[in-house]
Amino acid sequence: MVPAPTCPISNVDLWADEVVENPYPIYEDLRSLGPVVWLSQVGAYVLPRYAEVRAALQDHETFSSAQGVGMDPGYNGRSNNGILTSDPPVHDSRRRVLNPQLVPRALVQYEELIHTRADDMVEALVAQGTFDAASQLAQPYSVELVADLVGLPAEGREHLLRRAEAAFNTFGPANEKMVGGISGLRELFEYCQRVAVPGRLEPGRWGEQIYDAGTRGDLEPEACPGLMLSYVWAGMDTTVNAIASSVALFAKHPDQWDALRADPALIPSAFNEVLRMETPVQRFSRCTTKPTTVAGFDIEQGARIALLFGSANRDPLHYDEPDRFDITRNPVDHLSFGRGVHRCVGAPLALLEGHAVLEALVRKVERIDPLEITWRRNNALQGPKTCVVRVVAA
Repeated sequence: MVPAPTCPISNVDLWADEVVENPYPIYEDLRSLGPVVWLSQVGAYVLPRYAEVRAALQDHETFSSAQGVGMDPGYNGRSNNGILTSDPPVHDSRRRVLNPQLVPRALVQYEELIHTRADDMVEALVAQGTFDAASQLAQPYSVELVADLVGLPAEGREHLLRRAEAAFNTFGPANEKMVGGISGLRELFEYCQRVAVPGRLEPGRWGEQIYDAGTRGDLEPEACPGLMLSYVWAGMDTTVNAIASSVALFAKHPDQWDALRADPALIPSAFNEVLRMETPVQRFSRCTTKPTTVAGFDIEQGARIALLFGSANRDPLHYDEPDRFDITRNPVDHLSFGRGVHRCVGAPLALLEGHAVLEALVRKVERIDPLEITWRRNNALQGPKTCVVRVVAA
């Protein structure tokens, strides 16, 4: 029996369609209730403020990922002990396999490729005048780039993004989106078992290096398909949303676009501000390994706690005027990549991609006018479903 919570209680459905499309008013309500809130509809705690989310991220021994990071107890029980759903020492062994490809110094050799592809794609779209920055820019750019770096075969690439977005729904409670997402995750895993395998992966690329680690004994061979998910799942959709959100935000804030064009050195700061404002992954959960106290509230062992990254990144106790898009803010301490041992291993690549697209746009586009921007309905992700804009060439 779950003890009665000692913290404030909310009956909001944080995963309802109208909330996930625009969660920020609900986040404000939750932050106003307190640093810890009990969600009665799902029987779990949420941390809506920056300080508590950051502290929990940095304490994996108390706030564990090994029991899954979603909200549905049954589905969390199917954790595959991949990099996302494991803790040290298992997590460390998985991460050591990916680090050699994804640390900044290893990515230097790909910078020209990353920038050239961004330039070519942006130039073609600017020539059109009107385009969808979600489906015609962010999605093909990121998916094809990552697929080439991993060495994925051509077969099945066209389905990766749809499956990845669906799979992110499995991190929610047992709602309609979550149930529908199970098939997407199953298809992704089958792809990793049948298609993204030695003999079909391009030699010398990142995917083959996962299997090389299995051959060397650095990784259990049976864990290789699960680790491949780090590339074909988390490595694509999150960056797609960040790039599309960049265009959406600049389209809605032309003064900030003018400021960026006037000083392109602000691109790293601007992309950090995009990641803070429209956090690509809004929430993951943790499970407490022992009784603990958060901001004065007692939490029992085995409790499920949702860490609201998107809410923390707009906490007025941490950021001044957090709902204002300001490219000079440079919020390097945003929580969109996590913190601690689970900080996103692909963060350096995501930053390179985002900076490259913004650099290309700054050189080639004078003005971005929004025509139609709609937002995804996803249990975990935030980003434009459509981002149709009209641009004036520089």
